[in-house]
Amino acid sequence: MKLELRAVNKNFGSLAANRDVNLVVEPGQIHGLLGENGAGKTTLMNVLYGMITPDSGQILINDEVVTIRDPKDAVTQGIGMVHQHFMLIPVFTVADNIILGSEPVKPWPFIDHRSATERIVALANEYNFNIDPSATIENLPIGTQQRVEILKALSHDAEILILDEPTAVLTPQETDALMIVMRSLKEQGKSIIFITHKLKEVLEIADVITVMRLGEVVGTTTPTETSEAELASMMVGRDVNLVVEKPPARTGDVVLEVTNLFVQDDRGLTAVKGVSFDVRAGEILAFAGVQGNGQTELVEALTGLRRVTAGSLVLNGMELVGRSVRDILNAGVGHVPEDRQRHGLVLTLSVADNLVLDQLGSSQYKAWWGRKLKAIVENGTRRITEYDIRAQDESEPLSSLSGGNQQKVVMARELSRELKVLICSQPTRGLDVGSIEFMHRQIVAIRDAGVAVVIISSELDEVIALGDRVAVLYDGTIQDIVPPTTSREDLGLLMAGSRPSASAGLR
Repeated sequence: MKLELRAVNKNFGSLAANRDVNLVVEPGQIHGLLGENGAGKTTLMNVLYGMITPDSGQILINDEVVTIRDPKDAVTQGIGMVHQHFMLIPVFTVADNIILGSEPVKPWPFIDHRSATERIVALANEYNFNIDPSATIENLPIGTQQRVEILKALSHDAEILILDEPTAVLTPQETDALMIVMRSLKEQGKSIIFITHKLKEVLEIADVITVMRLGEVVGTTTPTETSEAELASMMVGRDVNLVVEKPPARTGDVVLEVTNLFVQDDRGLTAVKGVSFDVRAGEILAFAGVQGNGQTELVEALTGLRRVTAGSLVLNGMELVGRSVRDILNAGVGHVPEDRQRHGLVLTLSVADNLVLDQLGSSQYKAWWGRKLKAIVENGTRRITEYDIRAQDESEPLSSLSGGNQQKVVMARELSRELKVLICSQPTRGLDVGSIEFMHRQIVAIRDAGVAVVIISSELDEVIALGDRVAVLYDGTIQDIVPPTTSREDLGLLMAGSRPSASAGLR
């Protein structure tokens, strides 16, 4: 099915989110859509899916103009969308989520669960999805939840599938699996619009690539005609340094010392098993590992969000075990959480309020009569400029910002106060290449200012580029702590629980 968008315009107040955007997607084509955070990609797709009404422009399917007023119209036209933040109900089963809104009945008003389950199993087998229809969503890995979203769209006979930042929350293995799914869908004639920030992925999978900047289409190309550097330049409007520039670390005393740490997960199973390490002032210790090997529980323990079963966490001589999150923050620990919407932000509050969430008790923003609104607004305006946060102004609700810009708000807030240790979990998840370059500079700068930095990232390139030392986690234990010059092959073996023939440990 051929799709065409003609001269689509959408304004939000004075902000032009889409300006005369034209896009053509051919049948059986994977069409990559690139752009910075706030470039207008998601707005354009929300117009196509009927979630936003455009100010002007046309949508054509098979060369005929169609009207899409809401998602129901989009589904009727054969369009499905998998959002960056999944639209699944966590306590429902896979089957209940897929049939929600189109439940088969026998006779009315009883839901025919058997026929629904049979149809879902048949559809899953058709696309080689290994999914249990009776499984509860909240118990499934993120990659499987994403497949449920895709299956839901396919169950409505979608011929055009919109994938909005589909790999932002996936492990490398889950990303590889998604690529296989996308190629399978393409072979069956489905058209896919693939929104991403990751240049390697779009060059690997896309047939055609369209680049947007500041709400406009600035170019359309193919993987054989372009390169990562050219795409980055098109996205940002300038040359982008894709290599992290980092002088040798000038380390000081040990700031954070972790000894024989044990932490349980939500099921009561031990997720962190006797982990020990230290981090010095002026260095970055980067953790590598496949997601699900204790990274989340380790970070939550370091920041007071999860109880420590046994072991010690010492910050400049102060024992942190048993202290509150507030005490730990006040001691000089900064935290960029893995799940920014759950642990880092309040989406209903303004950008300015979110930028001071962890500082509202300080005299800078608090007086006897309440909050110092002027100071909060001034701080918001300053941080928006410093961190290139794409918002209309500091009063805009955080929920209206793109995921990448929400991440910038978290980073801006944490770096705006005096820190001894900065703990960053997936610091550039969902960011475009220009923003990643900026964030990496900020992290290196705070290291060079004498702060101890702990990075947890599922991006091996990021771990190698930022880390002065690399700790590899597997099954809740540190396999080894090695230099960033360690080969990818050896790091891969450590991540899989094996040990290279000649380990270069730095313990």
